[in-house]
This record gives sequence, C-alpha cells and structure tokens, in this order.
Amino acid sequence: MSEPLTETGGPEEHDFVPVKSADRTLDVLEALASGAASLAELANRLRIPKSSLHSILRTLDHRGWVDADASRSMYSLGMNALLIGSSYVDQDPTVFRTSDALDRLAMDTGETVHLARLELPDVVYLAKRESVHPLRMFSAIGRRLPAHATALGKVALAELPDDTVRRLLPERLPASTAHTITSREELIDHLADIRRQGYAIDAEEAGLGMRCFAVVLPFQSPAKDAISCSVPLARLDEEKERSIIELLLETRDQLSRQFGGRRISAI
Repeated sequence: MSEPLTETGGPEEHDFVPVKSADRTLDVLEALASGAASLAELANRLRIPKSSLHSILRTLDHRGWVDADASRSMYSLGMNALLIGSSYVDQDPTVFRTSDALDRLAMDTGETVHLARLELPDVVYLAKRESVHPLRMFSAIGRRLPAHATALGKVALAELPDDTVRRLLPERLPASTAHTITSREELIDHLADIRRQGYAIDAEEAGLGMRCFAVVLPFQSPAKDAISCSVPLARLDEEKERSIIELLLETRDQLSRQFGGRRISAI
C-alpha cells in the first residue's frame, strides 16, 4: 500500500521514520559546525556509542567531510562541507536574482548589505556586500542569528499570522543584548508595527553599536527572504536612516516588478 500523501505529494509527516545511521551522521556534521571536538565529547553530546561514532567519523574522514588531526583525537569539518555549502548558495535562485540589487545598495549606501533567509529559530546569511568603511559589522555567509533579535528575522516573522508565531517561538526568547525583545507577546505586538510600516529595524538588538534596517523580498508568500543594511551608530543620523529605508523599499519594489508577484509556500 502506498503512503498517504500531503497536498505537496509527500508522505504525511507523522508517518516519517528517519534512517538511524543517516540521522546520526547528520548529527555529527551539525555538531562539528560549532567547532572541533574529540570523540569523547561528541559521544557525550550526541549520546552515540563510541564504537558507532568512531565508524561514522572514519567514513566521513575518508569521504572528505571531516578532518582528523594526526593523533585522531580531534575532529573538525572537512573541505567537502565547504564545497557543498558553497554549491547551495551558488545555485540558490534568490541569491542570483538579488545580486545586482545588493551591489547597487552597497554602492548607494556605502554600508554592509545582507541577504538572509528565515530558518527558525534563526536567520541565515546567504549573501553579503561589505561596507567601504573600516568600522563595519562582522558577519559571514552561513552565519546564523536569532530571528527575533534581527531586522532580517523580524521582517520575515511579520509575514506570519500571530498564531503561527506563537506556535513556532517559545514564550521567553533568548537575549543577544540588553535591547533584545525577550517576550513573545511583546514581539508579536512589535510585528504589527512592522507590518504597518513595511520594514523592520534592529536597534542594537543583535549587537551593540549597530542599527540595521530590513525589508522582505516578494518571491513567495509568506516571504522567507529579506535584505538589510547595517550601520554603526557612530555613522548614522536621521537623514541617512531615512535614505537607507527609502533605498530598501525601492529595491524591494523594483525586484517585485522585475520578477513578478509572490508564489505561495507552505508555512
């Protein structure tokens, strides 16, 4: 008998049973994404028997996904992890569509510009254009930041109904700085303001000394992708803030005209 299908043609989520070996292998790669670790550390963190974990690590090492030091006491991500990650970005249609627009924004503002995607509970940077100034925001493609603490994340969260936000986020949210919104209900009230104005602001919520502005991209509904401009407070005044917001809104509208309306995606 065939498996029951959802509207998208796949099996029902409650019927899904992961392949244990594949699940463990991915757990190892995700654990190493936060830094090198020993066999004992990984076994303790992932609750995988050392004998099984050793076999997984040897296989990943052989395939280039993991690097082991000379004594095989420490393990870190291998070159294949970079190559596959780069391939994801290189093949992503939103990265391709927005490349020229990000170039123009960076040129017009002189500040750091990002493209990011909502992957709850975080946003993930997919593309970046550096500021021309020595004092700039530190970031990197592939970096994750809490969605509720960033303009990129908040403007994407504002695309979701309040009940969906309540379902997806915990009641108490972690603080990145003293300015981060840590109450889910307070965040939901804030999202209503973002919907009305059409853009989001990170007022030192993700990092001290930085202010960030973001708009969503009109490629799907609800939108998951957003672009932003980040500026150190030392270089920001009211006129520059207005100019950046106007440029972001113009870029969003231009991309909407260029690539048409939104397509519907599952929440």
